Amino acid sequence: MAKTGVTYLPLHGGKAPRWLFKRMVKLSEQIANVLLYEYGKEELLSRLSNPYWFQALSCVLGYDWHSSGTTTVTCAALKEAIDPEKHGFALVGGKGKTSRKTPAEIKQKAEIYNLSSFCINKLTHASKMTAKIDSAAIQDYYSLYHHVFFFTEQGDWGVIQQGMNENNHYARRYHWFSKQIKHFCCEPNTNIVGDHFEESVLNMTSQKSKSAQQLSLDLINDNPYHLKRDWTKLTLDTSQRTLENWDEPIQKKTSLNSLHMPRTINWKKMKELYEFQPNNYEELLSLEGVGQNTVRALALISDLIYGEPPSWKDPVKFSFTVGGKDGVPFPVDTKAMDESIIQIENLLNQANIEKNQKIHALRRLQTFSKVPN
Repeated sequence: MAKTGVTYLPLHGGKAPRWLFKRMVKLSEQIANVLLYEYGKEELLSRLSNPYWFQALSCVLGYDWHSSGTTTVTCAALKEAIDPEKHGFALVGGKGKTSRKTPAEIKQKAEIYNLSSFCINKLTHASKMTAKIDSAAIQDYYSLYHHVFFFTEQGDWGVIQQGMNENNHYARRYHWFSKQIKHFCCEPNTNIVGDHFEESVLNMTSQKSKSAQQLSLDLINDNPYHLKRDWTKLTLDTSQRTLENWDEPIQKKTSLNSLHMPRTINWKKMKELYEFQPNNYEELLSLEGVGQNTVRALALISDLIYGEPPSWKDPVKFSFTVGGKDGVPFPVDTKAMDESIIQIENLLNQANIEKNQKIHALRRLQTFSKVPN
């Protein structure tokens, strides 16, 4: 259950041509067949959760390596190619409105495997929490618009989701894998890649945000009057010119951008949360109506009023530069990329596909593998 990667891709419009998509479906099915036969379902989950492997797979299937469609089209091809009954492996969700059907699709596909209600609820919760973490708990300016959840008949799962930044016109892809997480709200990311660090990213899942998490929970479980008083003090106090005027030790640890306080709070919802009395931060985050504004307001009050600052560091750990159509990707972890390429090349050699398709796929992979040192 860990976030295992993030990749940045330029936003591209349009759709994959039907002739290409049909072949992507056919080829991805054969690659999945070989993977499942040789390594099993858990390994397929693990590789889809690896951003390097997924990127290489997309290129082998014939899609532009640097396009935002790398995520959406490849996932759509995999969803159409993989048969839950035949493979013991299911993909649900998708882009835009389709992503909102994920809970219903999880239930439908899980019934094929006769999974218990407890297991179905656990899978649905995992889908919801991964989306909440990457949209509200980690505020990196990328709005999610694509969410694919995949799981096995044993109940293991993974997620590939993508967000859009309207300012720089890039997409950011997030990968999760159920076998590698201890807690949703404490350092769920173990291997994140992106082309650059964003400034002033609120990361409430950081170990450094643990105290801010607890204080946020205490603020919700206390009388809403006190929370409203603190919020008013930060937003309407005319004696303060800017939030930077607050005394030590707070203001020197944060920037003006990161101190932007939401101007509207749903106080009716705050009262409902108080009456509910969530037991921990994960439960608070999972509740309906708790989004970016609520998380940010609680974090800032924790920081500026009570001296418990959250982490403002982007959790991206590695760099993955993407360029234009005439360039090639330049992954920092070349060893991981080389291993991914070798693995997919071996799969292609074993896959039961037409010879000309195999040759074209291997050529695309060879082109993709020529990265600078």
